[in-house]
Amino acid sequence: MEENNIAKEVDVNEIIKARQEKLARLIEMDKNPYEIVKFDKDTNTCDIKAKFDEFEGKTVKIAGRMMSRRVMGKASFANLLDGSGNIQLYVSRGDIGEDEYVEFKKYDIGDIIGVTGMVFTTKTGEISIHTNEIELLSKSLLPLPEKYHGLKDTDTRYRQRYVDLIANPDVKKTFVTRSKIITAIRSFLDNRDFLEVETPILNTVPGGASARPFVTHHNTLDLEMYMRIAPELYLKRLIVGGFERVYEIGRLFRNEGMDSRHNPEFTTVELYQAYTDYHGMMDLTEEMFNFIADNVIYSKTINYQGVDINIGDPWKRITMVQAVCESTGIDFDTDDMPTCIAKAKAIGIELKENISWGKALYQVFDLKVESQLIQPTFITDYPVEVSPLAKRKKSDPRLTERFEFFITSREMGNAFSELNDPIDQKARFLDQVKEREDGDDEAQMMDEDFVTALEYGMPPTGGLGIGIDRLVMLFTDESNIRDVLLFPTMKPLL
Repeated sequence: MEENNIAKEVDVNEIIKARQEKLARLIEMDKNPYEIVKFDKDTNTCDIKAKFDEFEGKTVKIAGRMMSRRVMGKASFANLLDGSGNIQLYVSRGDIGEDEYVEFKKYDIGDIIGVTGMVFTTKTGEISIHTNEIELLSKSLLPLPEKYHGLKDTDTRYRQRYVDLIANPDVKKTFVTRSKIITAIRSFLDNRDFLEVETPILNTVPGGASARPFVTHHNTLDLEMYMRIAPELYLKRLIVGGFERVYEIGRLFRNEGMDSRHNPEFTTVELYQAYTDYHGMMDLTEEMFNFIADNVIYSKTINYQGVDINIGDPWKRITMVQAVCESTGIDFDTDDMPTCIAKAKAIGIELKENISWGKALYQVFDLKVESQLIQPTFITDYPVEVSPLAKRKKSDPRLTERFEFFITSREMGNAFSELNDPIDQKARFLDQVKEREDGDDEAQMMDEDFVTALEYGMPPTGGLGIGIDRLVMLFTDESNIRDVLLFPTMKPLL
């Protein structure tokens, strides 16, 4: 096994050496491909295939990467891959000239070439380009993965996404879909009079979520700063300032664990709308997902990992207390705390004797209910202890007007009737500060300026945050978040 690996290594090194020698020869002949500054391509392979009747018999100029070649004496067939797809090339010595044909045969798989030729179909019916001129535009000094095996190693795929995109065409489709989803979100919100804004990524107080931030230092100000964990508090300042509908699509940064659902930097959309509540945010969420489904995948049914997810059906809406009772039999509305603790223990959950009502409810939900939420479901009325920025329920001050929605057992988004009482908000910040002093490094810090903003008066407001990476995973049938991030966070190779 070791000898085979060494042999492969030698082969690769020999290939690289041969390609470098070819480049050196071209430079000696004053044909350095890296000195070419442009190629006036006038179409792409996708358009040629889609509109063949219009292109047949016409001369076109296309460019891309040569992915394969079959030399057959005085003529050859090659495959060219551009940004839209691939197409077959027919290259003959009689058409491009003897010297040019000799040079063409020296091209390597992976080289970038420019082609001028006539569109036609072969005897087997394959749409092709009958090449009249061919030019080497850039030299590939490293070999591509094996033709029939592609790039399979996931670690290499994530580290060298550029090779992954060349070797695995379906990967490119995932990221095209991602772009279309973000475009659809913008279109949906813009058409509802939301204004897209930008807020700071460097913060002096990392607020808007319970998460451990990345810490950095501003040299000029000699100030410790934090990469933002959420844009929420800045966006709500804008609601105070008079904007009634705002949103931001952008990166957040959380110094937390990494797994198939979490990456330290990720993309969200957060939006805030004055004069509505969390019920309004539920309606908007359903409408947005239906809009994305209609405009990106053209279906209200998503097949995710073999399970049909019905976006178009009315989404279930259920309180956390009801969901826990349905799944576990523990009724936090009627059972006293000792009974709740005993019932939780009977199903394998150890709750601390002095745990608060709200944290006990949330812990049981997190451990026993979330995994059962396959179809779109709104879980509403979260405990106040885990919702420091949401408005209390008037009918039950232990709870807040908050929901999270779940699809395929994943939390996809979070929303509140936003807390606009500055006195209550300051008290909750102080509770968070105490938890932080007690060792919870994910608890929030005091943000005095945000409290000041609320003291000027913020109208009743509904807010919503949706994780775009997980949304893309759903719509592209990917189970690992790294498969929907072009460049996921990776530990450097030593």
